[in-house]
Amino acid sequence: MCIRDRSFNAFCALGHNVSVNIGAFEFVNYNEEMLAAIIAHEMVHGQKNHSLNGAKKKLSVDVVLASVGGELGVGSIIAANVVAAHAKNSGITKKNEWEADNISFEYMANAGYEEVREAIAENLNERFGTNFHGKNLIMTVGAAGGLNIIFKTILDPGNEVMVFAPYFGEYKSYAANFDAKIVEVMPNEADFMPDLADFERKITKDTRAVIINNPNNPTGVVYSDVTLKEIARILTAKEEKFGTDIYLISDEPYRELVYDGVQENFLTKYYKDTLVGYSFSKSLSLPGERIGYVVVPDEAADSAELIEGITVSNRTLGFVNAPSLIQKAVAECLKEKTNLEFYDRNRIALYEGLTKLGFTCIKPQGAFYLWLKSPVAKEEEFVEAAKKYHLILVKGSAFGYGGYVRLAYCTSYETVVNSMQAFAKLAAEYGLKAAE
Repeated sequence: MCIRDRSFNAFCALGHNVSVNIGAFEFVNYNEEMLAAIIAHEMVHGQKNHSLNGAKKKLSVDVVLASVGGELGVGSIIAANVVAAHAKNSGITKKNEWEADNISFEYMANAGYEEVREAIAENLNERFGTNFHGKNLIMTVGAAGGLNIIFKTILDPGNEVMVFAPYFGEYKSYAANFDAKIVEVMPNEADFMPDLADFERKITKDTRAVIINNPNNPTGVVYSDVTLKEIARILTAKEEKFGTDIYLISDEPYRELVYDGVQENFLTKYYKDTLVGYSFSKSLSLPGERIGYVVVPDEAADSAELIEGITVSNRTLGFVNAPSLIQKAVAECLKEKTNLEFYDRNRIALYEGLTKLGFTCIKPQGAFYLWLKSPVAKEEEFVEAAKKYHLILVKGSAFGYGGYVRLAYCTSYETVVNSMQAFAKLAAEYGLKAAE
């Protein structure tokens, strides 16, 4: 909370409520890094219950350096040139200030803050009936960071990583980082569920991992319970046949974005060798913060070694650890709900509008993407034609499956509605007939 008080002050009250005076914003000239230091300091006061233990702690960030004798780290830079007398009126103790400043910016365990991992584990257990503990989680620099530390741990050069087309194109880059090969499994075009016969046929002794993106980017498809069980059956049989461990990597940044009563699935319940990668970027609309986690169940093959390897990979790949401040922030937001109504309204308007104009689309069940069939074989031509009407489409070949394009509807409802005029012109250009 920002208080319209021009004095230089911030404090953490009961209930972990952090307040920062406008005067603090002005003092640091609205520098985001300095403001982050202030907030991180206050969050530690809440985490350590300093407010409860010492009544209301009215922290003047400008007091920190003076009150602890200059024995602080990064956060204390913003406290330089401050009058120590402020401390006398704030109820601050040297011990609490030292703890708040140092915990906010200290190196941590590479897996992340223990209390954050425990909180996430408890939340997952409550929602999905799982049995995780903090030790089963590693905090990551987004889902991309999570996938890379998994790959670093499990892949050897020449290993194969299977993907279900269409798929997020960066998977190729992540696998290439570790000299692994991407193997594409084709979909059934009727519903864009994976062709499981093709999947079973392409698994070899070199198959080390299978990535499933559920809900799927770019189609918005949510894999059915039947499909997930069959994937698990096939993988179990292939492990036995080849005497190898094949990990199912569930990439779940869109987990909370599902519609029409579709239930969120948690794949560790289907297949024991499942590793889960998650990002808060979509559920909390924090794409720039890069914060997520990896789950390694106890049941997974070589679980203890995997956890250790993935944790160490945070260091060897240069992430070191997930950002400390945003770790603490997401731990307080685990029960926050995504505004599904916002996305669903856009989804329905876009899907119904396009189908009425004669376009062929897959009705999305999750995420915020719509998969539209190009009226011409080379979707690149269709993408270029759309630009004339200020419509930005992404070609399907970028997702390993040509002949289609991806639209994103994470925009305002007005934009979706107003775009129909442009889509009508595009439909007319290709001779599409509007539905009667």
